[in-house]
Amino acid sequence: MNAAPSTLQALPRVAHPLPLFVQQYQENSELICAELIGGLQAPEAILSPKFLYDRLGSKLFEAITELPEYYLTRTEGWILQAHSQDIANSIGTGCTFIDLGAGNCEKAAHLFEGLRPKQYVAIDISVEYLRTNLARLNHQWPTIPMLGLGADFSSKLELVSTVCSSKRVFFYPGSSIGNFSIEQAGLILQQLASQAGEDGWLLIGMDLVKNSAALQAAYDDPLQVTAAFNRNILLNVNRLLGADFVLSHFKHVAVFNQQFSRIEMYLQALQETTVRWSALGSGIRYFRRGERIHTENSYKYSFKGAEELLNNNGFSIAHYWFDPHKLFCVFLAKVRVN
Repeated sequence: MNAAPSTLQALPRVAHPLPLFVQQYQENSELICAELIGGLQAPEAILSPKFLYDRLGSKLFEAITELPEYYLTRTEGWILQAHSQDIANSIGTGCTFIDLGAGNCEKAAHLFEGLRPKQYVAIDISVEYLRTNLARLNHQWPTIPMLGLGADFSSKLELVSTVCSSKRVFFYPGSSIGNFSIEQAGLILQQLASQAGEDGWLLIGMDLVKNSAALQAAYDDPLQVTAAFNRNILLNVNRLLGADFVLSHFKHVAVFNQQFSRIEMYLQALQETTVRWSALGSGIRYFRRGERIHTENSYKYSFKGAEELLNNNGFSIAHYWFDPHKLFCVFLAKVRVN
């Protein structure tokens, strides 16, 4: 039944100005070229996974998240939605919600209803991508002040003075921490703990160890979308270095390394091939048939391993939530005050 029309007018929502943006990360083409060349000239060639995510690579990754074999995104999403009220009750309202590697900001937005943050800070390298998504989010949540910060937090995190200092909650979803070695992941967590403050929190998603067949399928799908995503890094290197990689000379390989508990992604030469580039005075790399370029690691944690990583680097687990099959876990950790 509909209520009778009221002569009282609804109070208008107080809207904040459009999101502010601060650009910290500045692309330096010479440093990028030097990093790429250093990796190609290493005894065992390696390319940083950050070079997977050019414009096309980002779209291919979005397609990967829709694959039935790639359980990570939908499983974490289920946990966050199913336990959103528990998460909100544990943290409380009015936090400074800091989204690391925000992307399209959708995961964070699912938590706004319960958390009602006093400020939302979205951090990503691509500030233009943030502009688009934060403008959309601002329209949906006009009462939440928003800030976009263009930064590479994995190397150094420097929060600007406009970020509220109280009750900071770092949100690090997607098991992105798994792209770093245990030592590198520890350094990132230590940075977060040092800037969170004594009343700070970390809400982090971590992929768990499971049978190798499921892991293998998630990173080497039958449709070969992940293969296209991985091989696209060569197109990006061609663009950045003026190189002449031929995609058909390399195949995608994904293996689970039991010793290090991680998926390793490679591009393996199908034939003898020579690659040349023109950047920084030109260069050359010869690949033997079967030789590999290492493009990504994705560490998988046991519950005990995840607990140790957090506890050893400034945090204490307060709560955690699994999906029904215990494929994935979302941890809520409090900054440990010495």
